[in-house]
Amino acid sequence: MTYHLFGNILTNYGIAANNRGENQGNVTTLQRLAWKNSLRTTVSAEAIRWAIRYQWQFLGEDVNRKWDDDKNENYRVQEGVFDPEIYIDDDVLGYMDAKAATEDINNDGVPESSDTKPTAKGGKAKAKLKKGESIARRGVLEVTRAISLTADTGDLFFGSTSGKKDRKSIHQTEAHATRYQYGFAMTPHRLKVANRVISVLDALASLGGVAGNHARFLYDFSPESIVFRWTHDFAPRILYCFEENRKGEISISDLVRRIEGGDIDPNEVWIGGAISVEPEVEELEQLGVKVFRGIKPAVRDLQSVILSDIDREAA
Repeated sequence: MTYHLFGNILTNYGIAANNRGENQGNVTTLQRLAWKNSLRTTVSAEAIRWAIRYQWQFLGEDVNRKWDDDKNENYRVQEGVFDPEIYIDDDVLGYMDAKAATEDINNDGVPESSDTKPTAKGGKAKAKLKKGESIARRGVLEVTRAISLTADTGDLFFGSTSGKKDRKSIHQTEAHATRYQYGFAMTPHRLKVANRVISVLDALASLGGVAGNHARFLYDFSPESIVFRWTHDFAPRILYCFEENRKGEISISDLVRRIEGGDIDPNEVWIGGAISVEPEVEELEQLGVKVFRGIKPAVRDLQSVILSDIDREAA
């Protein structure tokens, strides 16, 4: 049976602002949605995926699309082709070239009438297209939209620039002091290189800034608490499991119910971080859930189990 990896991550507490990408006029807004009878702020899944790719680039992983900090330019495909066997971002995050082929393309990813143009590492885009088709690979790593743990209070910052009369301007910024939770899912069996799931976990465990369009706004997106599940079950059953009450106390009561009710095997679950000291988590540990005080120790333990299971499947 195929293994699936699911996770739900709770970020550190901080002030979220300017997480829309680009200023629009003099008002910088936060994205919002209605969630459980209240208005919450949210960060897109694409912003999280962007941060993962940027971290891989910084750590020296083989990524196909790179960000140029000096030019502040969007990601660009390095060799003009996609290759999930060589590039981790092509493999994990997927790709799509929306421009349809103008002529038939062979298995090497080049026009049948053209000479083969290999990448710097000797690879080529693996594709066989007919005229009018496009190149696409669905991302193996699926990420949910991040939702604030508390309701939006509508905090605003006002400011103005000084200077000559015709150069003065007034601006307004929305902010929200909160934590965010988001989930992810992936099936390592779908990867061209299954062991890249380890790099995914490393990135999520140390994710820094996500979204924001100015250096003066920093929000730490690294995990404060995590819940992971390594299972044959096709359904996650752990997404958005964190709750915060009016006293600011964090709980995972719905996850506890699912485990105690038999919907989730406790031996498939890893819990780490600040949530580990809560009494309800101590009860789960007695049932067989693997509990760690820190995030990184929990990730390392899960990674060792994943590698063992992947090697056993490959044997």
